[in-house]
Amino acid sequence: MIVVVCPGQGSQTPGFLAPWLTEASFADRLGELADASGVDLARHGTESDADTIRDTAIAQPLIVAAGILAFDALVGDGRRDLVGGVAGHSVGEITAAAAAGVLGEADAMRFVGERGRAMADAAALEPTAMSAVLGGDEADLLARLEALGLEPANFNGGGQVVVAGAVDALERLKAEPPAGARVIPLQVAGAFHTRYMQPARERLAAVAAGLAPSEASLRLWSNRDGRAVASGAEFVDLLVGQVASPVRWDLCMASFADAGVTGIIELAPAGALVGLAKRALKGVPTIAVKTPDDLPAAIGLLEQAA
Repeated sequence: MIVVVCPGQGSQTPGFLAPWLTEASFADRLGELADASGVDLARHGTESDADTIRDTAIAQPLIVAAGILAFDALVGDGRRDLVGGVAGHSVGEITAAAAAGVLGEADAMRFVGERGRAMADAAALEPTAMSAVLGGDEADLLARLEALGLEPANFNGGGQVVVAGAVDALERLKAEPPAGARVIPLQVAGAFHTRYMQPARERLAAVAAGLAPSEASLRLWSNRDGRAVASGAEFVDLLVGQVASPVRWDLCMASFADAGVTGIIELAPAGALVGLAKRALKGVPTIAVKTPDDLPAAIGLLEQAA
């Protein structure tokens, strides 16, 4: 069973869309997605520097659009039925919702455009940040976070937990980490997936009320608790709540294993999730689709499941 995974914010790099836009079909599709999102995806995906595309309002539509392009190319010519399931990390869940047919691509881009703007606005309300914590005991870490007023934002598996909150509290955690742990500050705009994103959650609830989601046509796992969700309406509700609650990617990967995963394909801008899979799902083949040149290998892995 091949699982297709969709990356989250932080996976973007300057110019990462340039290889895709050398083909007219991809360029035309990107223009349609850009119109729906309200973001100039071609310019930001080929010309903008790292600081510019770090902006949440730009990064999120870029990532989802890239994933949609890559998925469409991966499953063309009747290969969609070979996909065993799909899941996304954080904003990648919107890519996954489009891949599974829960949201049309235009609705997915409208939703992610508003998500990026709403989260950027929420992050601007007070100075917050995120840090990755590697190693150490999870129970010790959670106790330390509670003492500092911090929150876990991403449980990524393989001994990696991303935490978030006030900048001064993160600095204290870095200065005095739990035993055996390293704390690495991340270059992100705010405390995503925590209580600080509640204003964004409220804005997205209003957007979601205007959507008409369909039932999932592929197995679709949720960041909330790693379970498969068939109801499109339920999955959209989870997308709304997800901005202010932790990403349980560790539980998603456990569900992949329980379902009998035999390969993982990560959509563009790929790399982070196959790295996590190599630690948590040892021995499972993985392919990162970073450019169109990676598609033949990914298609080959997918066709092995036929």
